[in-house]
Amino acid sequence: MAGVGIIVVFDFDKTIIECDSDEWVLEALGATHLFNQLRPTMPWNRLMDTMMTELHSQGKTIEDIAECLKSIPLHPRLVAAIKSAYALGCELRIVSDANVFFIETILKHHGLFDCFSEINTNPSFIEEDGKLRIFPFHDFSVSSHGCSTFDLCPPNMCKGRIMERILVSLETKKRIIYLGDGKGDYCPCLKLGEGDLVMPRKDFPLWDLIACNPGVVKAEVHGWSYGEDQERNLLQLVNRILLEEENRSSQQMLSAECKLQTTVPIPAAQEALPQALRVSH
Repeated sequence: MAGVGIIVVFDFDKTIIECDSDEWVLEALGATHLFNQLRPTMPWNRLMDTMMTELHSQGKTIEDIAECLKSIPLHPRLVAAIKSAYALGCELRIVSDANVFFIETILKHHGLFDCFSEINTNPSFIEEDGKLRIFPFHDFSVSSHGCSTFDLCPPNMCKGRIMERILVSLETKKRIIYLGDGKGDYCPCLKLGEGDLVMPRKDFPLWDLIACNPGVVKAEVHGWSYGEDQERNLLQLVNRILLEEENRSSQQMLSAECKLQTTVPIPAAQEALPQALRVSH
């Protein structure tokens, strides 16, 4: 079933998981008060990097952070949906403003890591002393990522630019299904065309932005609220696309056969072999 021509792109926080992973870890490790104090003073990525340094200085280990991440709830129906879409041959990718360590830890814990072919998120790594470092996907201290879509994209990441890169990299046309919830998910939805599909989480910023400008997003819109309808809608759309592709392939084969019969007629039985030459003696 590989290569069916469908790419499913997921946001992560509040789309795959039920919360914001940054806030979950800080609250679980008792760092929310300091975070709120520092929040007005620096960009989010730099703040999270600072908070990881602070937690390390308090004796919190990378194992402590990992255990917090493993306790984040995933709706069981979404886990099933991801595994089903992967089994049907869809290519699954993540575009998220979280970070590599958080996402990989959670996906591996739930047995989902191998389902994804690509994770686009903020880089992170563990230093020799065990301290987690987090850096911006786009280094905005050097240059801007250049997107001005309603000022919705944070300075460290334009998901629309990532979507453009995904679309350009495709060797053949593929259908995109995009799932997201936040205002940063609006820009990539604008890059999609007719035939693509968007699944915004209802009553979240992405849903509201699309509802305010219903004619701007060219892709079909199919909302969802919780894991059950997220799974149902996603698999219905995947199966619909598979059926459409199967019907299109059948029509193309039938058309090719009809064309062959029209342009290359089958010779009559008496003309099947050349006439023998008479040999005179």
